[in-house]
Amino acid sequence: EVQLVESGGGLVQAGGSLRLSCAASGFTFDDYGIGWFRQAPGKEREGVSCISSSDGRTYYADSVKGRFTITSDNAKNTLYLQMNSLKPEDTAVYYCNALSKWGQGTQVTVSS
Repeated sequence: EVQLVESGGGLVQAGGSLRLSCAASGFTFDDYGIGWFRQAPGKEREGVSCISSSDGRTYYADSVKGRFTITSDNAKNTLYLQMNSLKPEDTAVYYCNALSKWGQGTQVTVSS
């Protein structure tokens, strides 16, 4: 069974940083792409970043380019999202996704 467990969210001031983690199990991590999505109140879920675990190619939404960095540790089956220079508009529940499965999400709140 595929399981994804996010952690690392919290409350931070604008300009601050957080690192999110997504611990994955139930599949071979380096065979699939995996990514981060977010959903702000009243808005649709949107893609933030994804990575090909086999070759490390990455994708970033324009809104986070240059501020967020996605990495994966295939030995630990864990995905990370380093978020720097956070803005109030980054406030959302952040989810990781692989094989069409979702984790429970972790709340990120950025105060102005």
